[in-house]
Amino acid sequence: MQDTKKFIENLSGAGKSIGVLTSGGDAQGMNAAVRAVVRMGIYVGAKVFFIHEGYQGMVDGGDNIKEASWESVSSMLQVGGTVIGSARCKDFRTHEGRLRAALNLVQRGITNLCVIGGDGSLTGANLFREEWSGLLDELVQSGQISEEAAQTHSALHIVGMVGSIDNDFCGTDMTIGTDSALHRIIEVVDAIMTTAQSHQRTFVLEVMGRHCGYLALVSALACGADWVLIPEMPPKDGWEEQMCHKLSESRLRGSRLNIIIVAEGATDRHRNPISSNAVKDLVVRCLGFDTRVTILGHVQRGGTPSAFDRILASRMGVEAVLALLEASPGTPACVVSLCGNQAVRLPLMECVQMTQEVQKAMDEKRFEEAVKLRGRSFENNLNTYKLLSHRKMNAELPRSSFNVAVLNVGAPAAGMNAAVRSAVRVGITEGHTVFAVSDGFEGFSKGQIKEFKWGDVGGWTGQGGSLLGTKRTLPAKHIDKIAEQMRIHNINALLVIGGFEAFESLLQLVDARSRYEEFCVPMCMLPATISNNVSGTDLSIGADTSLNAIVETCDRIKQSASGTKRRVFIIETMGGYCGYLATVGGLASGADAAYIYEEPFDIRDLQSNVEHLTEKMKTSIQRGLVLRNENSSENYTTDFIYQLYSEEGKGVFDCRKNVLGHMQQGGAPSPFDRNFGTKIAAKAMQWISKKLKEFYREGRVFANTEDSACLLGMRRRALVFQPVIQLKDETDFVHRIPKEQWWLRLRPLMKILAKYKTSYDVSDSGQLEHIVRLRAKDNSAI
Repeated sequence: MQDTKKFIENLSGAGKSIGVLTSGGDAQGMNAAVRAVVRMGIYVGAKVFFIHEGYQGMVDGGDNIKEASWESVSSMLQVGGTVIGSARCKDFRTHEGRLRAALNLVQRGITNLCVIGGDGSLTGANLFREEWSGLLDELVQSGQISEEAAQTHSALHIVGMVGSIDNDFCGTDMTIGTDSALHRIIEVVDAIMTTAQSHQRTFVLEVMGRHCGYLALVSALACGADWVLIPEMPPKDGWEEQMCHKLSESRLRGSRLNIIIVAEGATDRHRNPISSNAVKDLVVRCLGFDTRVTILGHVQRGGTPSAFDRILASRMGVEAVLALLEASPGTPACVVSLCGNQAVRLPLMECVQMTQEVQKAMDEKRFEEAVKLRGRSFENNLNTYKLLSHRKMNAELPRSSFNVAVLNVGAPAAGMNAAVRSAVRVGITEGHTVFAVSDGFEGFSKGQIKEFKWGDVGGWTGQGGSLLGTKRTLPAKHIDKIAEQMRIHNINALLVIGGFEAFESLLQLVDARSRYEEFCVPMCMLPATISNNVSGTDLSIGADTSLNAIVETCDRIKQSASGTKRRVFIIETMGGYCGYLATVGGLASGADAAYIYEEPFDIRDLQSNVEHLTEKMKTSIQRGLVLRNENSSENYTTDFIYQLYSEEGKGVFDCRKNVLGHMQQGGAPSPFDRNFGTKIAAKAMQWISKKLKEFYREGRVFANTEDSACLLGMRRRALVFQPVIQLKDETDFVHRIPKEQWWLRLRPLMKILAKYKTSYDVSDSGQLEHIVRLRAKDNSAI
């Protein structure tokens, strides 16, 4: 296997210079990307230069272009905006301006550029690259550079990363800053919900997105908004009446609150703008409801980046440096993108052209096409929103006569309630009777089963924990009683939302099929656990919220050290034997080390970590951060590590320790978990409907094939249904973790960014692909 792998040791940046700049509108996470580029660049032996104030700094030169050191990017991971500055630049649009920029780069030997910005910034970079040899010729002719210098710097390589809160760039599922902007929006919506319910109010919320409705659409999904207006899919004529009818209907059903979300670029079918004030006036005029408008504006750009954005930007920054090292003179300018959970490289101009095609389709009123061009992620969000928001009248509903039960199993995870809400509503839309089971399989055995109607799950999306109640009890203990309840309520399908216990439960039920016909029904499991330790999925509902809790705490702890003498913090995270939270939390908070069970460590490793920190503390860096997963080692406990560091660090740094505990399980779910839960539950319910029809024979449902009991997981680029029986071999049941875990590949990144020499397998890094191929792939990504 060794010889098929390609390691970073073989990629040298010696003699190369990389310039990094941020351009256009700022976005949270840009600093994490800059930090990753600088540290990865220095790690491979290249020189890295900050180009301050975007393209303006490149044109002006002088002190705007400065060499970066390892320490100069310390403490910027948690800072919003961009520390190196960004500016709109008219000069760079002129030939003269680009000529000056070329001279400034050649004088410093920079022929590799990493540009973090929106499509305008990236298009500018591509034009610069195309003109490069012509610009050098001009500089030689005017005597500003020598022939030799022109030959040495003959090719300019460009790699882009998209930093934009609007997520308006085609070819990537997420742009840097989008997730953080959603956090700001959802914080506001959650706050508004409490005040609005006191007064029976309607709120019209205007969010950013002049040309792209992603923020509006996803925040509408994440808060269960009554209505959303986006530029890509304007409402049909007569929408005013429809919207007012929907609002009054929800009031009649007892809802005290209505939320309408408007993207700033929303229009009707004839391209006439729809403003938030116009929507407010309409509601007041037609319904007389007490209505308020909130325009979020630049709040969405502000604040600290979310855990997701820090990890995304760090992964992209490292990938960008690898792409620059591997570039040859003929390599087109590329963009580092995210597809599902995988980094890919796409030709920059293909992405820009497709982004422009979206605008063209909207201008020409080809709205269906505009949605498709936006990509699978956008399209799936829109389809899920439509599925959940427009409640059909009873007369319109298909009646299926099937009964589906939904329950939570295991420890609570933020996002479970969003999944239950979505499952109940999609189930009703599909025509089924949906039963909700309280307290997991224990409640099931006691008959705590109740039919849920549409309104029973109103407002559940933003609630943390598990409103249904959840227990760790496995079904084998009460198998007779559960079978009896299945028979009494005539349950034809099961949807189980939970962690490792849910996985074990499904295996037990499948095993019981030979003895109990009641379990010969379609069963689906949705992974929901903060530990992210279930086989068959890269991500679980709840893990993102937990990571944000860890990162937020680490930020506060690190801040408490500023202004004090040198200090190292030892922090214990949850996760059982699974080191996901410690590793990814460590990457997102800039930890120096993360101790986990999956990567055994001994006293020599601890010693070298202490020595590494001691050296670091002799520089201008004031603090260190060490994470330890709760079950990483039986003997090297958090106390032991704390005492060891305290003793060894005497005279250089002092130590503090912190056990994060159940704080990681609590709180309102993050936008990612709300949406992930909502989308996969909708997909699971549609799968259940399909299986019910497939296995319906002679008046009853009978399913005992392997593929009738599945786990729905996110695997690399797509959502996949996998038979739980097949996942058995991939699982270490003693330690309750998958045998192989994708995130272990992120560990070397954390070490590299913390200045350790390490081996990093780059054979899995993004390869240059074409955007058309991505569009043709199956439509099951999140």
